[in-house]
Amino acid sequence: MQNKSLQMIKAILKSAFGLFLYSCGVYLTVQANIGIAPWECLSMAISGKVGLSFGFVHTVSGIIILGIDLLLKEKIGFGTILDALLVGNYVDWISYFHPIPISRNLCLSIILVIVGLFVMGFGQYFYMSAGQSCGPRDSLTIALGKRFPNHPVGLVQSVIVGVVLLIGWVLDGPIGIGTVISVFVAGTALQIVCRIMHFEPRNVKHLNLLEATKLLLSH
Repeated sequence: MQNKSLQMIKAILKSAFGLFLYSCGVYLTVQANIGIAPWECLSMAISGKVGLSFGFVHTVSGIIILGIDLLLKEKIGFGTILDALLVGNYVDWISYFHPIPISRNLCLSIILVIVGLFVMGFGQYFYMSAGQSCGPRDSLTIALGKRFPNHPVGLVQSVIVGVVLLIGWVLDGPIGIGTVISVFVAGTALQIVCRIMHFEPRNVKHLNLLEATKLLLSH
């Protein structure tokens, strides 16, 4: 039987792999060239304004949101930190090799967006099943949801996404058909992936940073 420390290392690596897959999906939606998901749209918009890479901006925004999560006393884990630090950099690394050219065909673009959303879904499966807590943006939704108990979490998330999308639009972010597809199809894609993998996200017990560290240092 494997010791708890080795199990934790595997879980952290699994989380990192899931985030890499997720980043591959993000890259595909960017190359589709018909608009991207709200949070990525905001990062791309800021990137265009300040002249820094998408990945750097996405990483910095993730760290800022992580700080807000801590101020709101939301539980974070290794997965939360990895999400903040890796996704943007992963996208930059993939973009550096430029494996897929920017699409100029609408049908191909729609296919790229949908494939990208499913790749992101598989990334979320590996990431969530590792049990290392939510990413900073999801943690923000949960934290604010707790402060508005009379409103559904879905409504809170919709308001956050709406505000993010509005700011992205004001800053000339890439909003288009792909954005609409991302908003309405991402959840369905994840649901299908969970069925394929026989995975129920609500059954996962997520570890916070302290719990995971104790297991990581155990013998």
